[in-house]
Amino acid sequence: MRAMILNSITNLEHNSEPLKMSNLPKPVPARDEVLIKVLACGVCHTELDEIEGRTAPARFPIIPGHQVVGIVESTGTKVKSLKQGDRIGVAWIFSLCGKCSFCLSGLENLCSEFVATGRDVNGGYAEYMIVPESSAYPVPAIFSDIQVAPLLCAGAVGYRALKLSGIKDGQNIGLTGFGASAHLVLQMVKHSFPKTKIFVFARSESERKFARELGAFQSGDIADCLSDQMDSIIDTTPAWKPVMDSLKILKPGGRLVINAIRKEETDKNQLLELEYSKHLWLEKEIKSVANVTRKDVEEFLQLAAEIPILPEIQEYKLEEANIALTEWKQRKIRGAKVLVMG
Repeated sequence: MRAMILNSITNLEHNSEPLKMSNLPKPVPARDEVLIKVLACGVCHTELDEIEGRTAPARFPIIPGHQVVGIVESTGTKVKSLKQGDRIGVAWIFSLCGKCSFCLSGLENLCSEFVATGRDVNGGYAEYMIVPESSAYPVPAIFSDIQVAPLLCAGAVGYRALKLSGIKDGQNIGLTGFGASAHLVLQMVKHSFPKTKIFVFARSESERKFARELGAFQSGDIADCLSDQMDSIIDTTPAWKPVMDSLKILKPGGRLVINAIRKEETDKNQLLELEYSKHLWLEKEIKSVANVTRKDVEEFLQLAAEIPILPEIQEYKLEEANIALTEWKQRKIRGAKVLVMG
């Protein structure tokens, strides 16, 4: 099978081709796994974090990709709920211990044995992959392959971030950064909280324009926002400055949800500006998003089909994965990027 593999950590600013096309044997599913013929795979900012070492893979070489849509080609002997020909999705969760207090209480995303698709085991930048039956999700028929791919991570983690924000209808919510996840969150907010005003803070005018096209109440620079204006803010950027700016404009009792697997070190000096009275006083909260649960993925796919949420897609061939990743790094983003196997 053809696969794009990562052999080592590298800096995308100096290496525009971090992944190499390879021919590998088709994987063989274990008793509780299924073999998937991959149809499409979303390209996520987390792949940049893997490539550049902020959330380094467990081993090399590794096949990235954790927003996977495919057809079941074969099943292990213990698989009961899936059969050959089923269309399924695969998300960030590959496997968990299933026995710890977090797994048993519905907080499986915090399990210390959390195994991530495309980081700890091979993912979907390939023609085939394997996944445990328990981590495969039926795909709503309303979506095409390329439409559902970004919903499996960007959408699901955005759904979790929105739940954690505690937003109530009629309150103000801010979104810092406007990429694959945020443009789906905006659609969720408009559906579930119709009286809520959505403010989008993004660096590029193209992202701001896109936000307005999707129905943002206002889009622009976060520095132009009044203090004590936001009830909740969801930050999807890789930087620290939006965190500091967001805390300034939260209302008393407001909550900032940081939806990022890692923060870059380039502007870490921003944290030196932290002032208790300006940034945290009056019971302001900071909440991070750690992975997603299986329930998040299942609930979000149902909600996305109900609305329906149709992500903006930029489509690439498998062999163009490096182009998509480089554009992510350069912030050339409009919606979500998806690899199509062809």
